[in-house]
Amino acid sequence: MKNIVTLLGPKHSSAIIRKAVEQLTAGGVIALPTDTLYGLACLSQSSTAVKKLYRIKARDELKPVAICVSRVSDVSKWGRMTVSEQLLEELLPGPVTLVFERSAALNTELNPGTRLVGIRIPDSWFIRQLVEHCNDQPLALTSANVSGAQSTLAVQEFSDIWHQLAAVYDGGAIPDSHTARLGSTVVDLSESGVYRIIRPGCACSQTEQILIKHGLKAVVS
Repeated sequence: MKNIVTLLGPKHSSAIIRKAVEQLTAGGVIALPTDTLYGLACLSQSSTAVKKLYRIKARDELKPVAICVSRVSDVSKWGRMTVSEQLLEELLPGPVTLVFERSAALNTELNPGTRLVGIRIPDSWFIRQLVEHCNDQPLALTSANVSGAQSTLAVQEFSDIWHQLAAVYDGGAIPDSHTARLGSTVVDLSESGVYRIIRPGCACSQTEQILIKHGLKAVVS
């Protein structure tokens, strides 16, 4: 595939960022490294791109996809806040997806089967730069594998879908470990004062410590 691009780091990123933004704004789906796994991303506000993302993943459209923003102050644009900004700043950026009631600003064709949305700020210079250069439009983000297949830590692991992507951005292999393929910890914060762990992921213990420190109580579903 011609469109495999090696990420060299923030100092060498301007041309790469510009090209990736062009691909996203044209409705493309790209693959890129996150702080947990390799992911597939597109503009969340583009219904055409979102449908393409689901098609590439062979994913049920009623199965939710998270969105990424670049700053803590942006979280409240897309979800109804139930926690303090201080708590958000202790969790983000990082390997955590926070679930809130979605705002009216979010594309209604993204996750149409739920009133909730998962919001992330990955600890990734590339993703945060992309969001900023897309006029702070969130990126819809899901793992770079066909639904039901193993999550991926290197671009070679999802070569079967390269031909469907506008580009693959290769940041090198993500270090493997016993938690590496678990993805982000997903926490439902849609109700004030409580939290519910939807997926333990790779950062459950430290996430719960912060939530409890801020006075939130666990709810077991």
